[in-house]
Amino acid sequence: MQIFISGGCKNGKSTLAQDLAVGQPGKLYYIATMNPADDEDAQRIVRHRKERAGMNFITIEQPVNIEEILEKCHIDGSFLLDSLTALLANEMFSPSGDFDENACERVGAGLEKVLDQIPNIVIVSDYIYSDAIQYDPLTETYRKSLAALDALTAARCDVVLEASYTQITAHKGSVSHEIY
Repeated sequence: MQIFISGGCKNGKSTLAQDLAVGQPGKLYYIATMNPADDEDAQRIVRHRKERAGMNFITIEQPVNIEEILEKCHIDGSFLLDSLTALLANEMFSPSGDFDENACERVGAGLEKVLDQIPNIVIVSDYIYSDAIQYDPLTETYRKSLAALDALTAARCDVVLEASYTQITAHKGSVSHEIY
């Protein structure tokens, strides 16, 4: 089953995604996309690693070029990709300060390849594009690109869940109610 989970920051998306991935067949792969930019990011990575301890995930760091996981894993396993938000940021904003306005197309193409070949995957993303604040042009491009990737992912996945204030809403398909 292909599952997409979106929602606000710190609303339980990663915990839910882990629970859902553990229930899928085969080896468990955790696709980590975050390049920590500050202490908060580093602390979040440590917290997520502790939460996954004992769950038998094989962690693969893949901050860019998401389609490369197809060469690194047995595609008959179960995957958790956390997160699409970080993946796009890594592709769009390089450490050198360069900005790639075409990153959305590249990430989308890679994501399509992954979804074409991996039948059991949970993908996590943040919806950071729903407020009415006007941001600078680069941030707006990023927000619109993330919205486009989320729409692509939601259209392709069997199940679409939203986490908001620790409440989970199913917008497409369903999973066992015991999980959330």
